[in-house]
Amino acid sequence: MTRRKAPSADEVLNAAVGAVPGGGARPGQQAMTAAIATALETGEHLLVQAGTGTGKSLAYLSPALTVDGPVVISTATLALQSQLVDHDLPRLAEAVRPLLGRVPTFAVLKGRHHYLCVAKLEHAGDAEDEPAGLFDAAAGDTGPGKAKTVWIGESGRLGKQFERLREWAEKTDTGDRDELDPGVDDVIWRQVSMPARECVGAGRCPYGAECFAEASRVRAREADLVVTNHSLLAVDMLTGRQIVPPHKLLIVDEAHELADRVSSATQAELTAEAVDRTARMARSFVEPEDHQSLQEAADSLTLGLVESPAGRITTGLPQAVHEACTLIDGATSRALRQIGDVKADDPDPVRKQQAKVALTDLNTTAQRLLAAADHDVAWIEHEPRRAILVAPLSVSGLLAEKLYEERTVVATSATLTLGGAFDSVARSLGLISAPKPAPDPAAKSAPKSPPAPRQRDETPTSLPWQSLDVGSPFDYAKQGILYVAAHLPRPAASGLPEQAGEELLAMINALGGRTLGLFSSRRAAQQAADLVRMKTDFPVLLQGDEALPLLVRKFRADKASCLFGVMSLWQGVDVPGDACQLVVIDRLPFPRPDEPLAAARSAAVDQAGGSGFAAVSVPIAAVRLAQGVGRLIRSTSDKGVVAILDSRLETARGYGAFLRKTLPPFWYTTKPEVALGALKRLSES
Repeated sequence: MTRRKAPSADEVLNAAVGAVPGGGARPGQQAMTAAIATALETGEHLLVQAGTGTGKSLAYLSPALTVDGPVVISTATLALQSQLVDHDLPRLAEAVRPLLGRVPTFAVLKGRHHYLCVAKLEHAGDAEDEPAGLFDAAAGDTGPGKAKTVWIGESGRLGKQFERLREWAEKTDTGDRDELDPGVDDVIWRQVSMPARECVGAGRCPYGAECFAEASRVRAREADLVVTNHSLLAVDMLTGRQIVPPHKLLIVDEAHELADRVSSATQAELTAEAVDRTARMARSFVEPEDHQSLQEAADSLTLGLVESPAGRITTGLPQAVHEACTLIDGATSRALRQIGDVKADDPDPVRKQQAKVALTDLNTTAQRLLAAADHDVAWIEHEPRRAILVAPLSVSGLLAEKLYEERTVVATSATLTLGGAFDSVARSLGLISAPKPAPDPAAKSAPKSPPAPRQRDETPTSLPWQSLDVGSPFDYAKQGILYVAAHLPRPAASGLPEQAGEELLAMINALGGRTLGLFSSRRAAQQAADLVRMKTDFPVLLQGDEALPLLVRKFRADKASCLFGVMSLWQGVDVPGDACQLVVIDRLPFPRPDEPLAAARSAAVDQAGGSGFAAVSVPIAAVRLAQGVGRLIRSTSDKGVVAILDSRLETARGYGAFLRKTLPPFWYTTKPEVALGALKRLSES
């Protein structure tokens, strides 16, 4: 029997796009597919900037199906993960069946806490683990996990959710929280889910054979394509690749988010509530005096955080916090020695493992804070709760060591070239080693034009990589205008300046609504909403008034409406057509001076002789601005105006030019009459 010849990546792509009525491969799509196929042959890593409308999902899924063995796709947002699993992959699987002679398989891999834990469900409602009064067992309890419950007030609402969750638990095949409709509050889900570090493992758990999380990992190991997320990918790297199945190709979509997600995964915190909760968890496994020591440590931390000001710690831990961390270190060390190893024949291995992990986390974080290492940044928060946090100054070294080993990595996004080059993103992802301090783009002298994107980057690297910008199918210069209100004063205080508000009103009136307002602060968004509501009859939707998906649906449906919000609206909002023809950005989205990590990273560059503003603040603003501006043109028929009410994009010759080079090539103007005229014509048409 003749063996079927494996199809090429181009053949798979043609089959995929051919399955769409009127579909056809786009030049950028073809270039991206070819580049990934080449990277697989050479083993070089690849950065691909693919603008909106490229069809990058099919461009990277097509070569993925030519790989022998699993391919892992990591995304940053649930929206893209759902798009892949619910739409792109089912359509692709059917389209390539004739080529492959079978239907390729795919699976979603999420963290353990996304799945129902049968062991936790059996103990849900036990008083030691829950906030006082949440679960109140009634008379006639029938055993562990079977207690009937009494619910009063808020607890009554949660109780109904809990009973509905129990009914669902009897029927579900996957235990995946996303399949529980309607959903339940986080406080309920936490009682029936198990974070990965607290899990004793299927072999030592009395419910291991029924474990939903383990079943999901089995499905992932058997699939051709595995879809996961950046947070789980980060945990996988930090735990020695124990979660994601072995693979030869990793595709990182929304790659501009990866470094921040890895940084979050390596961040740790101490709160008095966490210490007190851990003391309750450990009470059954330690001596009474050690349980009391943990409670005293929680009290000490409460006092220390009250006495210490919020903000970044630059001169060592405040004395009261230092004393609290020392008490936590000692109390948790003694408790851990008492608990010892968790064994399969322990009376309650699940709870013992939970207590051990919680103690270990507190112990590690306290020691990390006491060590005050140069590579860590520590800060204190008072809102939304009192806490002391610690995070790495940089994760590029970690990524260089952990991300690329024994696999080819393709990182893609619509926002990878900052100022016209890949260097900033490549550096953040650990592809460029020992970078020189970046030149200050805010210098008074006219800046040199940044180099054009290179097919092969010539910057000294420790890892072989290539870069490619496949552009976008959109004709930005004909479809959109970038208007910068250069005549406005430089933004100063927080909020919406009066003159910026007048500009906003004039543009909304000229267009007749259809406006997405992206603001740098909740105060500015609220002021803009109040102003438009007072001066016009256009419906104004304000982030926070209702759930964001509902607001976006209303904005899409009512073409006279305006939607105003803050940073979470700057990416992920997809409203093609004439419902959104004006995107207004009130100011350049530089990180706030009190953002601890950005401030610390900037200070480190300054101390090394570079410009922290150029190396840290400007790239952050460039990514955010490009994401926000990208909300306007979402299809080849879209038209509209992006209005930046921050004159610095024009007047700051250094970083202003750098930021503009990061944006799509819209037709550019600083004349308000030109922008207003275009908006009036859009309204009339």
